[in-house]
Amino acid sequence: MSIPHIPCLRLGQPYRSFNESEVKDYRTGTAKATLSQVNAGIIRRDLMNIGKAREALLKFSTRELIEISAKAGELFLNTDLPLGGDGYLQSPQDYMETLSSTSGLPHVMVRRNMEKINYALTHVELILNGLTRGIDLSVLDDGFGEQSGSPVCFYPTTEALGLVMPSNSPAVNSLWLPSIALKIPIIMKPGREEPWTPYRLIQSFIAAGCPREAFGFYPTDHEGGGDILRLCGRALIFGDKSTTDLYAGNPGVQVHGPGFSKILIGEDEIENWPDFLDVMVSSISDNGGRSCVNASAVIVPKYAHEISEALGRRLGPVMPLPADDPNAILSGFANPKMGHWIDSTLETDLLEKGAVDATKPFRKGSRLVEAQGGTYLRPTIVHCDSMNHILANREFLCPYASVVEVPQAEMLSSIGPTLVVTAITKNEAFKKQLLGASNIERLNIGPISTMKISWDQPHEGNMFEFLYKRRSIGMAA
Repeated sequence: MSIPHIPCLRLGQPYRSFNESEVKDYRTGTAKATLSQVNAGIIRRDLMNIGKAREALLKFSTRELIEISAKAGELFLNTDLPLGGDGYLQSPQDYMETLSSTSGLPHVMVRRNMEKINYALTHVELILNGLTRGIDLSVLDDGFGEQSGSPVCFYPTTEALGLVMPSNSPAVNSLWLPSIALKIPIIMKPGREEPWTPYRLIQSFIAAGCPREAFGFYPTDHEGGGDILRLCGRALIFGDKSTTDLYAGNPGVQVHGPGFSKILIGEDEIENWPDFLDVMVSSISDNGGRSCVNASAVIVPKYAHEISEALGRRLGPVMPLPADDPNAILSGFANPKMGHWIDSTLETDLLEKGAVDATKPFRKGSRLVEAQGGTYLRPTIVHCDSMNHILANREFLCPYASVVEVPQAEMLSSIGPTLVVTAITKNEAFKKQLLGASNIERLNIGPISTMKISWDQPHEGNMFEFLYKRRSIGMAA
């Protein structure tokens, strides 16, 4: 039986390269598709014509592109769409099963990610309203207008948005979706094990009436990815700290790396900590622990031992389940070496004095397991005696969190840069300190999972402010 071939899309036009790679089932090694691989020269050549892609989007009003986005959201979630250029049609069920087989995500998690993407596409107007702080959409069409009685003018910072995408979670594609309504085409290097979501999204947009020229899809090597980041005026990159540190401080590259998201419980609520156990568990383990908004630390003024033990009791027994089990919590590793590396790192760091694996008494077996034909890491909760311990502020691609006792007065100075903080407190003075903290990107006050985000309030970077700048303007009467 033949398998589909996914071509490069050179400003929307399919291109089959002489060089191909296989996207394989992480359990069996069976090829699910072949994927054209292009070199950096092709990307550089196509970027010389990127103005045509921008011109194609400028023919539409922002309102029309919002409507196209909403239609694309419904097509993405519910419709058979082309997969490659050989007449293959991929149903939503096929997409879910194929993505699961190459990424390790169980079906239930893929479905949740599909629904997140659908929501983002069908609520682009709400998202733009939040990103632009409520400017009239006609300002984006005309380039200037009025807001609160004052003239406003915006101009684009780039002719294309470059994307170097990961393979760990499909929903990260939601971050680039508003760029189409903002009339900025995309140039993308997809994740090695996850071409499925971006390709399906592109086909959804095209089927909904978006000009195909707006989409560049370039499976490529490290050099090609580097050129996308270097040559596109604005770009997003996803990766670990070693990758994202390379672009820290570059205003043209928006970096999406580890989140180091945390739960803080205030002195006024710590006696009620058992009431918040479900929020802690979901924050740590939802989406297989693979998101930057998963909690990787729980900071408390006391009861760290008791809380880590309670979390260990809840998460320690968790085992891998079949991919189609609706209760599946754990994701397999598409690259088993990553699972082995994380397990080895945890074992080595736990030898350092001051940390105890609180899940070990309840795990009844190894953290690293071979099951369901794949490699999995079971959850790990570590009780650290100080924020100075190497495991106190770490993040791994699995359900992992430290529990650390820190006096409330020292919490904000000890947690470091944090993408999401869920602060469980009713103390007005502490809430005021949290609201003024410069090291927190998104703040949830109350028992809200760190995984809960608001699409109209970006938790990491504002896409409109990244792609557009405000210009002072004067116009003669």
